[in-house]
Amino acid sequence: MHWFTELFTEQTFIQAVMVLSLICATGLALGNLKIFGVSLGVTFVFFAGIIAGHFGVVINQEMLTLAQNFGLILYIYSLGLQVGPGFFSSFKQGGIKLNLLALALLIVGSLLAIVFFWTTGISMPDIIGLLAGAVTNTPMLGAAQQALLQADPNNMEAANNMAIACAVGYPFGLIGMIVSVIILRSIFSGRKRSRGNETAADNTFVTEYEICNPAIFGKTIKDIRQSAECQFVISRVWRNGTLIIPTSETVLEEGEHILVVSGKKDVKRIEQIFGHKENVDWNKKDIDWNAIDNQLTSRKILVTKPEHNGVKLGDLRLRNSYGINITRVNRAGIDLLPSRSLRLQLGDKLTIVGESRAVENVSTILGNEAKQLKNPNLLSLFIGIILGLILGSIPIILPGISMPIKLGIAGGPIIVGILMGAFGPRFHIATYTTRSANLMLRQLGLTIYLAGLGLSAGAGFFETVFTLEGLKWVAVSIALAVIPVLLVGFAAAKIFKTEYADNVGMLCGGMANPFALDYADPNGEGEDPAVAYATVYPASIFLRVISAQLLVLILGS
Repeated sequence: MHWFTELFTEQTFIQAVMVLSLICATGLALGNLKIFGVSLGVTFVFFAGIIAGHFGVVINQEMLTLAQNFGLILYIYSLGLQVGPGFFSSFKQGGIKLNLLALALLIVGSLLAIVFFWTTGISMPDIIGLLAGAVTNTPMLGAAQQALLQADPNNMEAANNMAIACAVGYPFGLIGMIVSVIILRSIFSGRKRSRGNETAADNTFVTEYEICNPAIFGKTIKDIRQSAECQFVISRVWRNGTLIIPTSETVLEEGEHILVVSGKKDVKRIEQIFGHKENVDWNKKDIDWNAIDNQLTSRKILVTKPEHNGVKLGDLRLRNSYGINITRVNRAGIDLLPSRSLRLQLGDKLTIVGESRAVENVSTILGNEAKQLKNPNLLSLFIGIILGLILGSIPIILPGISMPIKLGIAGGPIIVGILMGAFGPRFHIATYTTRSANLMLRQLGLTIYLAGLGLSAGAGFFETVFTLEGLKWVAVSIALAVIPVLLVGFAAAKIFKTEYADNVGMLCGGMANPFALDYADPNGEGEDPAVAYATVYPASIFLRVISAQLLVLILGS
């Protein structure tokens, strides 16, 4: 059995892989346990690594560094790639305000950390580690460690202490956020108004109008759209009791009824263009469009042919060639208004209305074979990682700071991931991955990163916590987790009139804490908190990464 013992004790690459795998497996198994209704999930891998490090488990330092950093790169790039297609669209319908509030949350937390650094005597690496733990943001910790070692490559002890501080602050960040959400819910949740079926992820709204405006009688849809100051799609026209699918050359006459897809904010403006708005709710989720259309068919068709990746919708001339109408383009869970200039991406889901044979022909042209999307695009994945690391290594000179800042292995890959996901198709780069495949990559990267991070911090964790200094750390962690959330939460509700669901979702996203969402809407009445969370999370992750490096440079100077 001597050989078996050596597998776990001799510092070889086999031992490194086995130890990290054992930590990951143990942490994931224990992560399913719930304490007061909350499970730590993959985060428990972090604490499993701490326990292993505490009991003297060690692996080769270079292998540990490689595994930890590659795990972080894989996680952060895959995250950017997943949110990229809908990232810029999410800024519509209140997204800009929510992201500005999340930025305010970051600024308040950072300023509070600086105050504690000046007043408590806690060192710079420790206070940043506590802040990363309080906001439950391990990529922020990774970026701070990178910036610290960039300034002083031999200061590995301070980098490990930063991880220990993060481990101390993490559970109190979770608990503090949950308590803050409960407080905000008790004060503001009764004031939320019903928003029906509208969500921030749905940028489209369907309305029926009767043509009553003499200014457009006898005009084509093309002419009307050119003179309008907003974007819309006329999906159906009722003419003399007959339903037709209009083209850009269709002429509208008095008394005809039309179905218009637009942004909800443009409904009043479009009513001025066409005339009377009918009081019919066409946005209910349970509408049977095929029954309404009678001889027409309404289908959702996937874009799966690579040759259409990045092609402008207008260049395909589907409406005029096949007599169909495209009413929506769903991309990464967000509904977009179709336009001639909209570039298609692999995985886009188009809602198409027309005669059954015409819709079937369009389905053949676009592909509509879900199995084709299951093939992973690994080439673009590795190219994106390379570009992300190059971007992260570029030195950026900021006024007033002696040392140039770098986006690092966390900031560079997430920016490139978002850009590749959003604009890769314009260069005919296939970046689409299924949600399950992307989630697998993210979870794999995050799990390996947390295992290595915990193992690095474990050696001195318990000796640090159970001291007077450790109790001070606990108090600071709670303050960093609770005070910024309550301050920004109250300001958002009172000053900026942000609805409760959006407010709490924004706070959870800004603190990278999805666990608290269960306490934001315990009855599961709607998806608004989760939508707001997804709207601010990518930008918050990126800004936390940058702020961590700035804090290292500011407090370390």
